[in-house]
Amino acid sequence: MLRKIPAEMDKTTVASIDARLFAVASENCVSIPLAIESGSRAWGFPSPDSDYDCRFIFVRSERDYLALYPHRNVIETPLEGVFDVNGWDLAKALKLLLKGNAVVVEWLTSPIIYAADEWFRSEFTALAQRRLDRNLVAKHYLHLGERQRHAYFQDGKSFRLKKLFYALRPAAALRWLRQHPEHAVAPMHFQTLMAECDPPSAVAALIEKLIIQKAETRELGEGQLPPQIAAFIDGEFGAATQHFPQKPVPLSAEAIADAQAFFCEALRADPRSCCVPRIGCDSVVGGDSFGSAANVEA
Repeated sequence: MLRKIPAEMDKTTVASIDARLFAVASENCVSIPLAIESGSRAWGFPSPDSDYDCRFIFVRSERDYLALYPHRNVIETPLEGVFDVNGWDLAKALKLLLKGNAVVVEWLTSPIIYAADEWFRSEFTALAQRRLDRNLVAKHYLHLGERQRHAYFQDGKSFRLKKLFYALRPAAALRWLRQHPEHAVAPMHFQTLMAECDPPSAVAALIEKLIIQKAETRELGEGQLPPQIAAFIDGEFGAATQHFPQKPVPLSAEAIADAQAFFCEALRADPRSCCVPRIGCDSVVGGDSFGSAANVEA
């Protein structure tokens, strides 16, 4: 089992997340071969009061996938205090990966790992490297960045300055992808991403200052979007629109077959050997494991 927890993370909070993961596996009869930290802690610019954004991928039993009424493809735990813990079914994660959703790859490359099955993470990453379409990834980042740009600082009014990172990071990822045509996945760690995409020196200096302030204070306060950063974000979104094809790309039969093969292999793996195992559920007859009303999609 892989586990990488930075020393500065609160041990009591990490233990509570571990407990939530085991409860999820037990209560939902799933195994969890990957559980990581996402969000600002994994990106490298947390605040003192940042939430713990644990994300996981889960696998149900083969019988559950054959149920007449499918189970939900997400599992969410209550948002309580600093805890934000939820996950996706492996099937959902694979389908989103083939559509260019960069979130899945970020989970696979997160530097903070609560628990990961080495075979699962290695094989899923290899699949992503083979089948991820960089044009679809760029489309994902462009859509994400433009949505954040319009939502928080389109009208020139003051906003919470920490929100600018939500548009800045997609812009930097798009710049990195343009500069690295042989790769489909930009670095998850924000400081690494900025260094490798070589932004204008004035932009780099201003961003570094904001990251330091964000790490030292619970709130950056409010303000208007700095002109240098506004120009950088808008310039990268415009360049991406010109550089990356925007037309829909049909999925290849080869990519679907490749993902299907990995899904079947992961499904047939012994759930008891998983880092967060499914134990004592397969013998249940009827009830939740067969898709009762509490656990199925409408």
